[in-house]
Amino acid sequence: MAVTVFVCKICGESMIMEGKPSRCPFCGAYKKYLVDLEKYDDTGDWDVELNETDKANVEKALGVEVSNALFYKCSAKKVKEIDGIKLFKILAKVESEHAAVWKKILKLDEIKWEPAETCEVDYKADLKDSHAREERAIKFYGEAATTAKNPRVKEIFKAFVEVETDHLKLSEERLK
Repeated sequence: MAVTVFVCKICGESMIMEGKPSRCPFCGAYKKYLVDLEKYDDTGDWDVELNETDKANVEKALGVEVSNALFYKCSAKKVKEIDGIKLFKILAKVESEHAAVWKKILKLDEIKWEPAETCEVDYKADLKDSHAREERAIKFYGEAATTAKNPRVKEIFKAFVEVETDHLKLSEERLK
């Protein structure tokens, strides 16, 4: 199998892989959003018109992702279990990538990584918080996808519902 460059249609990041992965390693988008570099065209992907509702939902989504990324960074530093450290670290990276996607859609120069989020030293307590955060994100993103007028915004919200559902499953497995 040959090494190929794939690009994620959701986050726009490229990756060198031997075969198409099941998920984007950056934003977690499903395989269906990954394309060969030769077939990738991002014309208009980041220059979108936002109506009032879409803009408000994208701004709220950015806040959700920033909050979740900061929470996961905090958790990765405080918990003692290796499973928790590694899980929260990768979740922080994925949520940060989601924030970067919304930053591009909103045409912002930078993301304000504040206010700081609090977390616990207790792994199970942070897993419960993680679970609640992912449930809220899934609910909001699902609603935002349904009401979105811009097709690109709708596509991103739908993709992120899938990714956040994966995150929810990770906490569910560990809370058993």
